[in-house]
Amino acid sequence: MIFNWFKIFIYHLKQNKLFSFLNVLGLSIGIAGVIFAILYWNNENAYDKWNPEKENVYQVLNKIGSTGDIWASNSIPFGETCKATIPEIESISFFNNTWYDDAPIKYKNRKIMAEKITAADNDFFGIFPFPIVKGAKTNILKEDNSVALSEEAAKTLFKNEDPIGKSIHYDNKFYTVKSVYHLIRPSSIEPNYVFGGVQHESDKTSWGNFNYGLVIKTKKGIDPAALLKKMQNVNFVNRTLKEAKENGQDVKQYVKENGETTVIIDQLDTARLHGTKSTPGRNFPEGKGNLQLLYIMIGLSLLILVLSLVNYINLATASAIKRAKEVGVRKIVGASKKQIIFQFIFETAIISFLAILFALAIVEISLPFYNAFLKKSLTMNGGEFYLQLIFIFGLVIILAGIFPAVYISNFETLKVLKGNFSRSKSGIWIRNSMLIFQFGIAAFFIIGAVIVNSQVNYMMNKDLGFSGDQVIRIPFNNPERNKRIDKYLTAKQEIRKIPGVQDISTFAGTFGNSTNSSSGFRHNGIFVQPRNVEMDFGFLEMMKIKILQGRDLSPQFASDTVNNMLINETLAKTINLKNPVNTIVTSGWGDGKGENAKFKIVGVVKDFHITGLQDKVPPMVFINLKTLKWNNFNNVYIKVSPGNLAETLAKLKAYWEKNINQDYPFQYEFVNKGFAKTYQEQVKQKDLFFILNLVVIVIAVFGLFALASFSMERRLKEIAIRKTLGAETDILLKELSKQYVGFCLIGFVIGIIPAYILLQKWLEDFAFRINVSLVPFGIALISLLALTLIIVLAKAYQVTKIDILKYLKYE
Repeated sequence: MIFNWFKIFIYHLKQNKLFSFLNVLGLSIGIAGVIFAILYWNNENAYDKWNPEKENVYQVLNKIGSTGDIWASNSIPFGETCKATIPEIESISFFNNTWYDDAPIKYKNRKIMAEKITAADNDFFGIFPFPIVKGAKTNILKEDNSVALSEEAAKTLFKNEDPIGKSIHYDNKFYTVKSVYHLIRPSSIEPNYVFGGVQHESDKTSWGNFNYGLVIKTKKGIDPAALLKKMQNVNFVNRTLKEAKENGQDVKQYVKENGETTVIIDQLDTARLHGTKSTPGRNFPEGKGNLQLLYIMIGLSLLILVLSLVNYINLATASAIKRAKEVGVRKIVGASKKQIIFQFIFETAIISFLAILFALAIVEISLPFYNAFLKKSLTMNGGEFYLQLIFIFGLVIILAGIFPAVYISNFETLKVLKGNFSRSKSGIWIRNSMLIFQFGIAAFFIIGAVIVNSQVNYMMNKDLGFSGDQVIRIPFNNPERNKRIDKYLTAKQEIRKIPGVQDISTFAGTFGNSTNSSSGFRHNGIFVQPRNVEMDFGFLEMMKIKILQGRDLSPQFASDTVNNMLINETLAKTINLKNPVNTIVTSGWGDGKGENAKFKIVGVVKDFHITGLQDKVPPMVFINLKTLKWNNFNNVYIKVSPGNLAETLAKLKAYWEKNINQDYPFQYEFVNKGFAKTYQEQVKQKDLFFILNLVVIVIAVFGLFALASFSMERRLKEIAIRKTLGAETDILLKELSKQYVGFCLIGFVIGIIPAYILLQKWLEDFAFRINVSLVPFGIALISLLALTLIIVLAKAYQVTKIDILKYLKYE
């Protein structure tokens, strides 16, 4: 029986080559989209799943003050006090904040530029228990001069030598290799080198120095809410209450004027995708997952699969008209309804199998581009993936096969044998409904693509308040922190002499990633936590950042390196300063000046975007590099002439490698290009919508062409009669196409509602965004109508050229 079914399937496959091909191709595109989404989903949800402690480990973050900024950084006294006073906490680990270092590491006469370097304390490997393959199993980082290496790093640095006990040189110090570990990916932290001695002596007693990433390991079965309450109380008692008493204030008044730090904890098991987003947005060194992009990809891929299934069902039920008599004859000779259902499900299974093979081929060919798009290394393997593939196969058969099979098996034997079925309205209303649904999905995608593209273009073209044209950022890798300013000022004079260099300056931060520090202060009874912009003279002028009131900091005024500062518009509004210039404010900076040091505002800076357009412009204060002597800057900004740029860069490279730091390679990045990284996720979403838009349109074209073909072929005798009676071609074209225009309009109305709601929700993530106008909806409507008319009229024109006598003699 199955063999006969297969022979029948092959026969109809040959008879309807085009529609069979469209069926398989449409389904394969939909399945390929779901496979891409599954690969991304599996990878993002696999983070830290290898870690047996994932449910007992929490990352600690802090919401500082009233500005709403959340930092994945902590102070040492806070962590140590929590460990000592909260019995639920088993251990804690500090590590080198939320980023890696890339730096030269030396072994004997061998030197490499190492990547993914971090520093941590002794409990690091108890919280991230990477398997130890060589060396000490416990107390690996107990001594400050200890280091552990991943297998890959050990092989790169030591070749075939045994690294255990060997001494390596990093950051002007020698470290002894204690262990080699096997790195398991994906993980929230994947370091190649973990050095001991992360804690600095100056930070061990300061509750206000938030310089370290902190993770805690709890006992099993604890209540996270109760733990969080106790940690918040530690902060309240040791900071808020203590400082309120020292200032002679009650707690409410103190909090009102100074703000309060709120503790946040995120479970490691869910932190990658569902954890609290910190202000820099990284949380752990491997970054935070983009849950929005993941949901978009899953949702859109499922939508395309549904579109493919609808397209298949539409084509299958339409083509079933040609098989109606076959079903009628089979019923007469004894075939049961159940047998007919199983036969058509069997045919669907074959088509689905072919579609999955085509889908896997599409994914395999496209995977390198997909990995480049996501910056990942996804592969199609693993038991979980194959189980998901089997599930997709079963789901497609059920959704695509059962309805057409039941629909066909319910044909009334006498009616179809008389040839009346094709003229019955009951045979077409479902297909028309599905065609309307396809138009709705297509409208959604076109509207979405236009709005996302408009938002990204808005972000790319918006006035940022600064000009990074021809300004390059060069890392200033000088490990001698206490001599950094002097070395920079010396280099500045020499670099100015290089032909093609127009200006040079620096500040403690990067455009797109904010500044390197933030300090709180209060004024007019208002507490604020602004970003500190420690900058060289001339920095604002070089970046074309405007001064609205007062003046810029200048070397002509000695006080500009002592107690003068600038503020931006946002800060002036936040602390209710209508005439800020010459106002005296109390700083929040220590550095020997005390908490009550007075600073005078000498100018107001026009707001500019130091972070991406997703964020509001933060309150900012601007001070000279010498004022605080923190030496937080780690980049030099140089404006170069566009003429002979290659020669200028070559001379800069030669100077840099000889005079700044010979161990580091010369690297540079144009400021505009660096800032563009702040909206690269949105560019990805724009590209994703564009690609999927093409896919949706292709599938919709398949369905519309096939249905128009079937519909018009059923009306060939009617067309022949109309032509005999004198109907003109334009009248026939109008008659044949008007119903599809109606379907298009109904589908468009259905599609605009979810498009508007979901895209408004998407735009809410941007502090600076476009307003949704009628333009995207107009573009979608015109596009759909044009597409419909081109396809339908082309097919309609073809059928109006039929041989009248042939179809008048039919039957």
